[in-house]
Amino acid sequence: MESNFPTAEELAAALRAGEVSSAELTEQAIARIERDDKTINAICVPDFDRARAAARGADRARARGEDRPLLGIPVTVKESYDIAGLPTTWGMPLYRDHLPAEDAVQVSRLRAAGAVVLGKTNVPLGLQDVQTFNEIYGTTNNPWDHGRTSGGSSGGSAAALASGFGALSIGSDLAGSLRTPAHFCGVYAHKPTLGLAATRGMVPPSAPALPTEPDLAVVGPMARAARDLTLLLDVMAGPDPLTLGVAQRLTLPPARRERLRDFRVLVLDEHPLIPTGSAVRAGVNRVADALVAGGARVERHSPLLPDQSEAAVLYTQFLFSGSVAHFPVEGYEQLRTRAAGLAADDRSLDAARLRGMVLSHRDWIETNNRRELHRHGWRRLFAEFDVVVCPITPTPAFPHDHNPRLGERVLDIDGVGYPYFDQLVWAGVATMPGLPATAVPAGRSPGGLPVGVQLIGPLFEDRTPLRLAELLEQEIGGFQAPT
Repeated sequence: MESNFPTAEELAAALRAGEVSSAELTEQAIARIERDDKTINAICVPDFDRARAAARGADRARARGEDRPLLGIPVTVKESYDIAGLPTTWGMPLYRDHLPAEDAVQVSRLRAAGAVVLGKTNVPLGLQDVQTFNEIYGTTNNPWDHGRTSGGSSGGSAAALASGFGALSIGSDLAGSLRTPAHFCGVYAHKPTLGLAATRGMVPPSAPALPTEPDLAVVGPMARAARDLTLLLDVMAGPDPLTLGVAQRLTLPPARRERLRDFRVLVLDEHPLIPTGSAVRAGVNRVADALVAGGARVERHSPLLPDQSEAAVLYTQFLFSGSVAHFPVEGYEQLRTRAAGLAADDRSLDAARLRGMVLSHRDWIETNNRRELHRHGWRRLFAEFDVVVCPITPTPAFPHDHNPRLGERVLDIDGVGYPYFDQLVWAGVATMPGLPATAVPAGRSPGGLPVGVQLIGPLFEDRTPLRLAELLEQEIGGFQAPT
């Protein structure tokens, strides 16, 4: 681990040993943000005065003999989480002055665990982009190349971690929003099993902060080390106390395997609907080679894998049916007219996006039934394998592209252009069926950019991909500080 970029686990050990105080760690983090964030723009809402007060409180608690999982450790929080007294805008100018009255449930859990919240990290408009920029807070740059995106929608959190602004962060993931920024910035993230971690208070500013059961979206941890993901997930996991009682906590099963040579892994580097760029394919192969060298059983194909073309269409329909839920009636009717004009045999992702936007409840139920068939297919696959390794997106971080006409944006994959949103199909592999997925660094591209891969595990067996992430970190290395 980079000495100037300690892990949360290392900080906790130093705090317990009395080698450093939380007040000192917090001042160091604030000084680094004030020095370096002018060029990165990751921290959009600083909360330094309250952070200093929390650090002093953590030091007093430790002096009394208290010890909690994150006691005194500086962290950041994605802007989309409610924090009492700080704006929650989701990057939307209309809500520039929206100040929630109470903390999101995950912010409360951070504080209860003793964490020191330094502030909030930047997001894209409405959290609906693979990049992080908005009119209120501007653009977050990739710490490895300021001309490129940090990813989205948890791009501010990933950039903050890669820049050393706090040891941990919490984000969210619907279309790769934890995994893609981790991949682009060279850090770790974990998309938990759907429903594992309560989401109340991670809500658009126009909506009430109530317990919900999201259809695809999750909240999860980000870090600079694999073990730190588990540390933070253990703080975040569990149902909403408003729905199941404060005392009830979900106990996750232990990892299926402890040693690399005992893992059974399916490695995928091709998707039927979009090519995999050479830099990402090389990252997947680096991981596959390390698994083989460590004695794991590695396969490249399995007839048990659910149909990924159909999976991508189902995911796209779910994703875009939710994205237009609050559209004005006139705009929605225009979408219905366009969708009605699609050819019946048009199976493109563009068509799936349009059909998804106007999905009737009857059609949604049918689509959901097909999702259940896919979930059952994954159960069968995970009887034969422990983890699936695959890309997160087809490319490393790409140059900033702020074209407001999203349909005109193009993703360059090894010199060939593809529709911008087609890159989301890899995120959907885990998101559509609700599976846990851990994003891990897998080296760098020939141009020096970070490349990550995702490790997908069985439902509610989050500790299995997390354990493999730890083992891979030992074999191929993990986070490197930007150069």
